[in-house]
Amino acid sequence: MNSSVCAVVVTYNRKNLLIECLEALRKQTRPVQGIYLIDNASTDETPELLLEKGYISELPPQNLREPWEKESGISNFTDGNIINLHYVRMHENTGGAGGFYEGVKRGYEKGYDWLWLMDDDTVPEDNAVNSLLEKANELKDVSVGFLNSKVLWTDGTPHVMNIPTLKPLINGTPFNLYEDEEVLLVETASFVSLLVNRDIVKKVGLPIKEFFIWADDVEYTLRISRSGLLGLYVKDSIVIHKTKNNYSASNIYDWRFYYHVRNHLWISKLHYKRRYVLSLLKNILLTPTFPLRIGYLNIKACIDSFIRSPKVEYCEEVRDSI
Repeated sequence: MNSSVCAVVVTYNRKNLLIECLEALRKQTRPVQGIYLIDNASTDETPELLLEKGYISELPPQNLREPWEKESGISNFTDGNIINLHYVRMHENTGGAGGFYEGVKRGYEKGYDWLWLMDDDTVPEDNAVNSLLEKANELKDVSVGFLNSKVLWTDGTPHVMNIPTLKPLINGTPFNLYEDEEVLLVETASFVSLLVNRDIVKKVGLPIKEFFIWADDVEYTLRISRSGLLGLYVKDSIVIHKTKNNYSASNIYDWRFYYHVRNHLWISKLHYKRRYVLSLLKNILLTPTFPLRIGYLNIKACIDSFIRSPKVEYCEEVRDSI
């Protein structure tokens, strides 16, 4: 419990929700030591609001050609100690996947013990990270790969986008083996309040930035699970995900549908190679059931998943290339 914790928050054009998220991080009963705030080139004057609220000490330069990082200190509201806020202004919008790649990479290189991932519209309850860390400590003899919170929507119902994947057996272990400890074992979880130790990052690598949006968290937690580790769903750790609607990505039919299809095909290609061709054919055969524009996105996603493959990067590789 004396380990250092760094929240990794990715933001894009949601400045008011971002401030609410940051305020909640400052209220944690178990204070965090750092925050990596990845600003994906927001255009809604996010830096100006952060400066006004005292989260950053200067505005980023204009016309960036590479990410710009500036560290400042803010006090937490629990004991008044300083939280190191690492503000990273990206030179372009790299999507949630690119943002989490950047935040995990930088947090790992900075030496934080635990990385706590979340979107900018996530509002953790005061005891959220403490509950996660307590379970990690109580089950320290378990091969824990990640821990995730119970995610609710604004009306108090479970957020359907952030429901983790349950299977009867996770790496041969019954999903309810530790239910007396008030946790369940899960195979995958979302980046809306996910806690991962730096040793796990070193072992399995970084989130895949090429995903851009959606399913990067599914792939990352699946990668952790398939390495033989266990994911813990901690019901006493609660966060509110303040999306406009309580929705699932599978029900969205706009430009984002391309990423939904391509990224899930990529997951099959990476982790279930024998299933990939069948999944690809199934998606192609579904094309006539979609409106013309969505059908085009579906075909494009299928083709792109076939001709390209994402690469998993490891922190040592990234450091050597800098």
